[in-house]
Amino acid sequence: MKFKQVAVAISLSALATLAQAITLPGSVVNADWLSKHQSEVQVIEVTSDVASFTRQPEIETNAKTGKKVLTEIGGHIEGSGLIDFTKVRAERMIDGKKVKYLIPEKVDFEKLVQAAGVKRDQPIVLVPIGLDIADVDEALRVLWQFKVYGESNIAVLDGGLAGWIMDGKTFSTAKAEKPIGNWIAKGERKDLIASSSDVEQASKSGKTTLIDSRPPSQYFGISKRDYVGDYGHIAGAKNFAPELLTRSQNGALYFLSKKSYEELLTQNGIMPATPAISYCNSGHFAAGSWFVASEIVGNPAVKLYDGSLHLWTIEGRPLVSVTR
Repeated sequence: MKFKQVAVAISLSALATLAQAITLPGSVVNADWLSKHQSEVQVIEVTSDVASFTRQPEIETNAKTGKKVLTEIGGHIEGSGLIDFTKVRAERMIDGKKVKYLIPEKVDFEKLVQAAGVKRDQPIVLVPIGLDIADVDEALRVLWQFKVYGESNIAVLDGGLAGWIMDGKTFSTAKAEKPIGNWIAKGERKDLIASSSDVEQASKSGKTTLIDSRPPSQYFGISKRDYVGDYGHIAGAKNFAPELLTRSQNGALYFLSKKSYEELLTQNGIMPATPAISYCNSGHFAAGSWFVASEIVGNPAVKLYDGSLHLWTIEGRPLVSVTR
């Protein structure tokens, strides 16, 4: 009898804890919100520069203006876990061809985030470096992968670590000592992933907008990445350059308002409520356009073309270029 009472008490306690779990205010949180709720969420830094996690940041003050400038990033928000972006994507076989930069299989992604100390049933805040759009998109790519595997209680820190430091928030340079987490996938949202066939159909029909998330020079075919087999863009695609995704303040990058993104998308020929597929060279920059259109603007019919032009050109599919 006593055992049953104890079991019931534990169950009620667990339910109470879940009921009191904090709700994220949206897919983007700011530094002030995070500093107030830091103990209620799990903070995970995403970066390719893992050495920066324990490095001391360098801030210089302009002798004339007195303005502080972050000259070298370093440190992390105290208690953060760390995900190495260079390990986030995987090489997989598609129709007998080796394709890099793809989302890992579910079990491999679980191992990756568990190694960073990520626990299940607790809100996750991802922290990019925040100095360059490429590192912001690293965190957004990880967020997309979490979403694919069923995680909805997740957000990204606006301004990233750079903004956090320049806001005068406390940080640490201690080595990461996170115990292995127990996060597991809650499903698999295939509606977030576009296949080559989906992209081909969108290109032919025009009913789904293709968003090319690369710099204009790559979109028009003036330059290309070495792992993409040809120059140019997929026929019918609209360019939404990565420079349009954020604004700079004190050296850190911040997101724009929903209204601003709606106007920018429209100005670039992308209707905010129309089904869309974002792509880039490998599925990295595409995460930025997907995040803006899906998570900030609120379009539920946005997919990301995993593998993007790397996969598209491996399959021998055509591109349109101004150079020919």
